Amino acid sequence: MNPPFTFSPGALVAPAISWLNTNFYPFFSAISASVEAILAAVLAVLTILPAGGVIVAVAGLAFMLANWRIALLAAGALGFCWIMGLWAASMQTVALVLVAVAISVLLAFPLGILAARDKRVERVFRPILDVMQTIPPWVYLIPAVMIFSLGRTPALIATVVYGLPPMLRITTLALKQVPKPLIELGNALGARRSTILWKIELPSAKPTLLVGLNQCILLSLAMVVLAGLVGAGGLGAEVTRGLTRMELGVGLRAGLAIVAIALLLDRLSRAALDRPPPRRS
Repeated sequence: MNPPFTFSPGALVAPAISWLNTNFYPFFSAISASVEAILAAVLAVLTILPAGGVIVAVAGLAFMLANWRIALLAAGALGFCWIMGLWAASMQTVALVLVAVAISVLLAFPLGILAARDKRVERVFRPILDVMQTIPPWVYLIPAVMIFSLGRTPALIATVVYGLPPMLRITTLALKQVPKPLIELGNALGARRSTILWKIELPSAKPTLLVGLNQCILLSLAMVVLAGLVGAGGLGAEVTRGLTRMELGVGLRAGLAIVAIALLLDRLSRAALDRPPPRRS
């Protein structure tokens, strides 16, 4: 038996999307042009050297930040992408992930601080973040594509939206777990609120914040790969090609390259944040 009436959310959303596209087309075009310019600049930096030079540079950076094991991992991960003939696609993926993570952190960090200090803000954010983390990742691509069409712009926006909730949640949790006596000590010494944040709260919350950053990086990488379905390029496009054409070899090598990139980004981010500050003479 059919229900007496049916409800379709698309019947409400479609007119709104059409209205936005009609009335805010210059605004969306400006956003798309800005995103493309930023991605092009980051990709130009990543490809300014030949593949061998980039591998040596990243391995050297990993050695300075951590040790020879991380340097060997970095060289092996990038070398694998190079040998598999996926260097250009890998750099496109890395560029998308770096930009998406940077934007997610810039948005989530101040919002997390605000939520940690104001319970009312946290109560407002909680159901929103619950919904955002429950929605399947590919659903984020639908409104982004409807507004910005196919390409890297909807992929980046969907990746930012997907990677932001865990970073915001963990930032809030990390700051709320800072021992109260440390904050009271800062207040007793007459330190300003900003000084307490940078000198006491953030160093104390650093291990938890690192977990949030790693989650943001890995989720952003997963979303960027999925965004290959909407023309984002990179390794996601290779996975999509292997899936649609039933080419096992193409999909397998792209999947292994994604694993290599994920390990590289994870270990480098850990090494950079775990590095002790330089000693003052």
